Amino acid sequence: MSNLEAQLAQASQPSADGKWATIHRLVSWLDQQNGRSQEEIGLRILKLAEEQGEVAQAWIGYTGQNPRKGTTHTLDQVAGELVDVIVTAAVALTSISDKPDTFLDAKLKKIAERVGA
Repeated sequence: MSNLEAQLAQASQPSADGKWATIHRLVSWLDQQNGRSQEEIGLRILKLAEEQGEVAQAWIGYTGQNPRKGTTHTLDQVAGELVDVIVTAAVALTSISDKPDTFLDAKLKKIAERVGA
């Protein structure tokens, strides 16, 4: 079992307070550390670009696209970077909305309906 598979198995266990409660705690921690100004919220949104760049770097490393560097990442590392993007997006969304789960559910439903999934 890979490290990611072990983490997924552990994460699939029911949480006492759920993922959104954890995201809210992360936002509270950031608020305490950095405040909650419009500039700070903007930086949380911009953090997504940084995290997306790390996903791209990991994918390039996984595929060995750069012949000078070769294969430098595993698929587990790519997955980990994707999770960083998801968490960062959830933190940014929670920073601007009191109901991030409602926004996510509505958008996911709309996308699924659009493609017939």
